[in-house]
Amino acid sequence: MSEALRVRVAGIEMRNPLMLASGIMGSFSSSLNRLSEHAGAVVTKSVGLAPVEGYRNPAVINYSHGLINAVGLASPGAEAFSEELRGYAFYSPLIVSLFASTPEEFADLTTHFEFADGFELNLSCPHAKNVGLSVGSDPELVKEVVRVTKRATDKPVFAKISPNVRDIVEIGKAAEDGGADGVVAINTLKGMKIDIFAKRPILSNISGGVSGEGIKPVAVKCVWDLYEELSIPIIGSGGVTSWKDVIEFMLAGAMAVQLGSALFYSNRIFYSLKESLIAYTRMTGERLEDIVGMAHRT
Repeated sequence: MSEALRVRVAGIEMRNPLMLASGIMGSFSSSLNRLSEHAGAVVTKSVGLAPVEGYRNPAVINYSHGLINAVGLASPGAEAFSEELRGYAFYSPLIVSLFASTPEEFADLTTHFEFADGFELNLSCPHAKNVGLSVGSDPELVKEVVRVTKRATDKPVFAKISPNVRDIVEIGKAAEDGGADGVVAINTLKGMKIDIFAKRPILSNISGGVSGEGIKPVAVKCVWDLYEELSIPIIGSGGVTSWKDVIEFMLAGAMAVQLGSALFYSNRIFYSLKESLIAYTRMTGERLEDIVGMAHRT
């Protein structure tokens, strides 16, 4: 493994900056194990205290520039998910994504996953009721959620924040003030698609979250703005499909990047991007950590 690819994010050592984004590979450790062989870290699907069935199909559709999903934060519940994750092989660090409606519930969730390397707080899902964006659009609540969760665990806590708010920097600062070890930007944008022949929305939930290459410019701008104001690490997420996208996010200020929708096109994406990044660092003679935020300085 190339040393030039190694990054350290809030104390978590990663052999490369490529992370599996939450919500992509379901709730089975076997799927996470396969991807973790080449990923720098993996983030699980979001889990709450109680099982959630989610929305009925169709819950995911693809369009020309990405995906639109309204899965509804379906999960087996914390107790069952904790047992499932016992089968994770830890080829790379494991970050468990959590969703809840109160600070106390977020804190309680951390106690079910003492084996995790860190936690990601889902404060940004745009299509679930009373959780996700409903929590993450209130700066004071975001600050309190992070503060209470940090008090419950000694593991790094990352706040995943949304572009569907009035001011994403305000939310990022609230997370930082609450003691977050980093922020993840961004989650999906609100969107929908209508069947022009049936003359009705395609998703059963009517609207969902838009992901994929079409949202990358939005995500890069959010990372840029957050880097200008925050002192904690930023993880970029949204539309990464090539090694050039990874470099762009890092130049904007991201210490690592998450991949999600790209797996729809290739389950070898982590391997191919890793190899391309090795070639890039050999060509430039740089370590990836050294280019983080460089576009702000040139």
